[in-house]
Amino acid sequence: MAAYRSVWMDDDLDALRSLARAFYDREVAPNIDKYLAQHHVDRELWNKAGELGLLCLSIPEEYGGGGGTFAHEAVMIEEQARVVDTAWGASLHNGIVAHYLLHYGTEEQKKHWLPRMASGEVVGAIAMTEPGTGSDLQNVKTKALRDGDDYVINGSKTFITNGSQADLIIVVAKTDVSQGAAGISLVLVEADRAGFRRGRVLDKIGQKGQDTSELFFDDVRVPVANLLGAAEGQGFVQLMQQLPQERLIIAVGAVAGMETALEHTLRYVKEREAFGRPVFGFQNTKFKLAEVATEARVARVFTDDCVARHIAGELDIPTVAMAKWWTTERALAVASECLQLFGGYGYMTEYPISRMWADSRVQMIYAGTNEIMKEIIARSL
Repeated sequence: MAAYRSVWMDDDLDALRSLARAFYDREVAPNIDKYLAQHHVDRELWNKAGELGLLCLSIPEEYGGGGGTFAHEAVMIEEQARVVDTAWGASLHNGIVAHYLLHYGTEEQKKHWLPRMASGEVVGAIAMTEPGTGSDLQNVKTKALRDGDDYVINGSKTFITNGSQADLIIVVAKTDVSQGAAGISLVLVEADRAGFRRGRVLDKIGQKGQDTSELFFDDVRVPVANLLGAAEGQGFVQLMQQLPQERLIIAVGAVAGMETALEHTLRYVKEREAFGRPVFGFQNTKFKLAEVATEARVARVFTDDCVARHIAGELDIPTVAMAKWWTTERALAVASECLQLFGGYGYMTEYPISRMWADSRVQMIYAGTNEIMKEIIARSL
């Protein structure tokens, strides 16, 4: 089968892929079992990536970033998927948290935080989800009420990626409790603020190496200057503007996961023998993998089109919702089909396919559940 090359790739991105591949092979792949056991990556991983210029690649150079586009972030996501790692929350740090600062931060906020995020000195997180509020962001209960020159923040968040290591958290909170969506603001909270504390790293079905945590805010005071945006009440609009990129990040990861699962499974079925011949010699195996290869290619072409449109500023919200729900559902199905071809070994944690299967399940839930994605699509019909 002819090799496929994404339409958005170029020579500069080829060079980045080579650098990223070497970094993941050297720094991440040998440590995955360690990350799984300790439920977080080593803090120095962020610094090593920063030294190589692999953080905040799509942030302008004037703020310490790489000056690239979303394509640069996509290459990093794909190479991380290739080594079957979901522990490192770099895509959220780079493609989500940094972009909230870039698009809505004051010049002072951008110059203070973005270079430190690009170097790995500061790890970023965004605290949206609450124990009683998932996709329904306009009903968050966390409050950031003004008291003189400060906001006083009270509330709790859960399922927060990078939660145990984050130095800077963008908190979704109500600055006006009498309003729904119009009362939401985004507020920057430094992790060394009095009253801020981290809960446990949550024990999940998959993505066990990721430090997904609970966060608590008990009368945390931050200056009014920590508001993200020109005025209060802009938070919900800001979230709606940035969530499409988050959903595209998930789609890119899902497709790369499908391709990686296929690669691992092809290698296994050609080496493993049953009844005197390679497992690949059975028609069922060939047909199943033909289906998987087709689904992976269809998902790749669709997602590549979304990436190209996003780079051009033309990607609409319903289309990225389509990409998010469809690729994540197919990624889980592909992982399940591939695991089946491993037989009993596929259920053993020592085989990467078992992690791919467990890790892929949450993609249908975060950044807005797939049911929400279908609602968004339906509204556009």
